[in-house]
Amino acid sequence: MTDKNFESLRQAHPLFTYRAYHWEKREDCLQLQFDFEVNEEIRFSPTIRIPDHPAYTAFYREHNLSELENLVFHIGMIELISYWKCVCCPEIRIEAAHLDEEALAWWKNLYYHGLGEFFYINHIATDAQSFVRLRCTSDRRLPKLKAGNPEGTIIPIGGGKDSVVTLELLKQQQPAPLTFIINPRGATKACAEISGLPGRYLEIQRPIDKRLLELNAEGYLNGHTPFSAMLAFYSLLIATLAGRSRIALSNESSANEPTVQGSDVNHQYSKSIAFESDFREYVARHLTEKISYHSFLRPLSELQIAMLFSRCTAYLPVFRSCNVGSKQDIWCGHCPKCLFTCIMLSAFLPAEKVREIFGKELLKDETLWPVLKELCGETAVKPFECVGTREEVCMALCEIIRQYESRNGSLPTLLASFRRTALYEAYRQRDFQPLLTAWDPHHFLPEDEELLLRKALGI
Repeated sequence: MTDKNFESLRQAHPLFTYRAYHWEKREDCLQLQFDFEVNEEIRFSPTIRIPDHPAYTAFYREHNLSELENLVFHIGMIELISYWKCVCCPEIRIEAAHLDEEALAWWKNLYYHGLGEFFYINHIATDAQSFVRLRCTSDRRLPKLKAGNPEGTIIPIGGGKDSVVTLELLKQQQPAPLTFIINPRGATKACAEISGLPGRYLEIQRPIDKRLLELNAEGYLNGHTPFSAMLAFYSLLIATLAGRSRIALSNESSANEPTVQGSDVNHQYSKSIAFESDFREYVARHLTEKISYHSFLRPLSELQIAMLFSRCTAYLPVFRSCNVGSKQDIWCGHCPKCLFTCIMLSAFLPAEKVREIFGKELLKDETLWPVLKELCGETAVKPFECVGTREEVCMALCEIIRQYESRNGSLPTLLASFRRTALYEAYRQRDFQPLLTAWDPHHFLPEDEELLLRKALGI
């Protein structure tokens, strides 16, 4: 097949089936495997490993592995979307276990909004009703988790500034938080080590099935899937194994802003308050009421997080947020994430310190002007990256310009270019300081964590 557009793929591959899931305790890990099939001709069997950790000892000693079944099944439901999207079958049939109509509607909503960027980038014209039909053919109903009385916190870390702030503010909790990493790399491991928390980080090894990579190479559809939703379900598994009652994410209020103005297309949908609220309700109804999933940084903006992170000086040499350079554990110096992070930190750190982080002065790189225009709102579409709002980018740029001018310093190229825009004129008179003490009331923080975060902000 040479024509691999949305409609031709759907016609050629009408059915995606979630056939089964498997889980077993091996000598050194818990292993999960999922059986997905397209038209009985394409098969995927992604295999996930959760290496053993002392935190899991009590669970393995006191519980039967069968208690994890419902959660393993649900992890398969979030994993399947990464494989479905290569062919976009018009129907997904779920044979592995039962989901009622309310649950199916929840999953369809997650798939649609979580794939908003995928549809947009691939120029796929569809809608929430017609993009797929979910049909469950199994009557086998799975019980909720039988966790005992968990306590303590799991903190997923990605190696960037956000999770570092969460680590530093929550690490005095008792019992001490446990860090959790999917596919550990240099930056994530270094941040866990610098935190000084006792014990080794918890880990999930999640490779992509090679068959999917082969299809992508052949021209089948590819693109963004809701990674943070997948992280949410895996976090529940890790919290269950480790006997922890809280999962503290590091998603901020800025994640709620659409990537495409005037639409609901949001690269960060599964980091938004909408997903967080929906997920909490779904978990309480279908999985467990004993584990709280919430974002510790939800009341804050990216600017406020950058301010708090700038005080975490031990992490400056090792943190990484660049997706382009993630495999090499570097800042590429050319992408929107690098420039955005540079702008946020430049409002709070000396220019020479920011230069040390990125290995170059990004604000002097005129080739990044098109990227800056996307970040600040000169264009209708923001970069499809985890970046802050257009407003806070503009406010940060105005603050950096003010700092340069107060020292009678010459403006770097990008700042000089921004200073000539109408956006600069629109934002330059606005007071920067109130942004640093703002508080978004739409959050799910426990009272003790809210007090801790307010104290860090001085409010």
